[in-house]
Amino acid sequence: LKRYWGFTEFRPVQLEIIRSVLEGRDTLALMPTGGGKSLTYQVPTLAREGLCIVVTPLIALMEDQVDRLRARAVPAVAIHSGLSPRQIDIALDNCAYGDVKFLYVAPERLATEAFRLRVVRMNVSLIAVDEAHCISQWGYDFRPSYLRIAELREKLPGVPVLTLLETGCVKVRFSVPEQEIARLEEIVAALEKGDAPLADSLALFEEGTKLIAACSQELDAAERVMQALVQTVETEKGD
Repeated sequence: LKRYWGFTEFRPVQLEIIRSVLEGRDTLALMPTGGGKSLTYQVPTLAREGLCIVVTPLIALMEDQVDRLRARAVPAVAIHSGLSPRQIDIALDNCAYGDVKFLYVAPERLATEAFRLRVVRMNVSLIAVDEAHCISQWGYDFRPSYLRIAELREKLPGVPVLTLLETGCVKVRFSVPEQEIARLEEIVAALEKGDAPLADSLALFEEGTKLIAACSQELDAAERVMQALVQTVETEKGD
């Protein structure tokens, strides 16, 4: 921290996030704007061997981070649509050869053949998903390629993932409205009661699953609905 940035201590939460990453755990970091998110993946990457792949949606942010790192004599590259195919090939080859510590990529780059062929040859120590609050603000339709991160994990088993969000930007897009929670509770209560005909129970189950599909955070309610339906069906068969 002091060698590259001149700081003598971390900001609140930074140290906890860095420790989690260094322990090899997948980590979700929610930090305020200006809270020093980038240090939470830069410090642990510089503290050990291997490079960090940083998935970020904004070219301007990539270039700014790369410039800042290079100014501190830290080898970093950014792969985006503003580069020629030849420039991209050279940058990815350098990453595979171990000459780079930070590789910044737009989510769309994860699906390209040039990236997929080389990433398996890289010594990757961390995957950082920056600006992840963009998903909660606009949904996957904003950048569908964010879903490709799951494929990246399959190619790099055992590599921890750090997901970074800004508190001021996270929206309640996916939070569950109170009336829908109430309806889910009614459905659960009706299914758990177990005295409705099977056809009615199936209709309740279908309604409940549709609500849960729209409110994916209600996983606990989903499990309870499923368990109640199974019990109802078993009871009906027993009768």
